[in-house]
Amino acid sequence: MPVVTVEGPGNATKEQKKEIIEKVSQIVADAYDMPIEAITVIVRGTHPDNVGTGGIQLSEKIQ
Repeated sequence: MPVVTVEGPGNATKEQKKEIIEKVSQIVADAYDMPIEAITVIVRGTHPDNVGTGGIQLSEKIQ
C-alpha cells in the first residue's frame, strides 16, 4: 500500500500536520482508486540547519 513522506519545516503545528495527513491521504486514495485506510502518510519536520539549496544552508537564506 502507498506510503507518502512529506518533509517540511520542523515548526508545523499538530493541526497543520493533521490537515496535511488528511488532504494528502485523500489525494493519493483518489489517484490510486483505493480506500483511504490503505494510505500511510509520514510528516517529518526538518530543521533549516539540515537543509541546503543551491549550496547554501536554508537557515542562512531565511534570516
